[in-house]
Amino acid sequence: MSIVDSFHPVVRAWFTRRFDAPTDAQTDGWPHIFAGRDTLISAPTGSGKTLAAFLVAIDRLVRKAEAGELEDGVEVVYVSPLKALSNDIQRNLDEPLEEINEIAREMDYDLPEIRTALRTGDTTQKERQQILKTPPHILITTPESLYLMITAERSRAILCNVKTVIVDEVHALIRDKRGSHLALTLARLDHICDKRPGRIGLSATVKPIEYAAQFLVGAGHVSGDGKADCAIVDSGHQRDLDISIEVPPTDLEAVASGEQWADIYDRLTELVETHRTTIVFVNTRRLAERVAFKLAERIGEEHVGAHHGSLSKERRHRMEQRLKAGEMKALVATASLELGIDIGSIDLVCQLESPRSITTFLQRVGRSG
Repeated sequence: MSIVDSFHPVVRAWFTRRFDAPTDAQTDGWPHIFAGRDTLISAPTGSGKTLAAFLVAIDRLVRKAEAGELEDGVEVVYVSPLKALSNDIQRNLDEPLEEINEIAREMDYDLPEIRTALRTGDTTQKERQQILKTPPHILITTPESLYLMITAERSRAILCNVKTVIVDEVHALIRDKRGSHLALTLARLDHICDKRPGRIGLSATVKPIEYAAQFLVGAGHVSGDGKADCAIVDSGHQRDLDISIEVPPTDLEAVASGEQWADIYDRLTELVETHRTTIVFVNTRRLAERVAFKLAERIGEEHVGAHHGSLSKERRHRMEQRLKAGEMKALVATASLELGIDIGSIDLVCQLESPRSITTFLQRVGRSG
């Protein structure tokens, strides 16, 4: 029997219409998730690991809906370190849920709507109030916003029945204080729930993967010998990379001269013009604006944009959509665009200055086709 046969008929019909077969990440991960085990799935971008996490949760919601037991309240919390990725997840989740509802009607299942909501720093006060008034079944959020929700009494009340927590981009969280802060928030979530929610972690290839598993499950679920009580699905593989390192023709100094920066902008312009779409990653918002301005002088304002956390939600979204549609030649971005977001086909990725971390560098390079 195929693992797909374990799903509710409606969910199974949706999956078989959409996909020829499960990916390795899905085939290996679903048995553990169905069994209720904490599960870490490590796999490259495009391996279907996000659907591997969500589909079992959706299946459980569909079964509850069929039994008339689906009530208002958050049952699934998806935590992403990036607001841009959270926006993308909600868009990519709402479409399958709509299609599943249509298939349910075709198969004569009378299922109530499974609702999603997005809670990030960009969420308006009106939208926040709506979440409290009519809690979604699936909440998509960031570590900081989840902390605020657990801290406030009214929002904490709608999180008491969470059954599943999906932590995306685990590899990006284990490296700094932000991850430590999230670990405390997840422990607080465990405390307010009647039963500890199951945890599903999604990560790019990371080593040692056991350390990522320890972070995912929390200290209380790690044995004395350091082994996490967690199923590990490692679908990572070696990917052929076409990488080159370039430096300005003049001698490097402690601080780059204006002449060297001009050489850099000219070379970036050459690269952009010989590719259909290019992302230029930089480390600061100020540099993102400066590089975008200099490239726009050379290529044209309509072909270049900047993407960073200080921009409004609407402007960032507009940039992402224009890039996907192939309407822009280049986007200069900070970490606001580095992780996993579905930005379509990118021909070239340029990293300007050191990314400070090999993991970050490989993640950014991975955005290129």
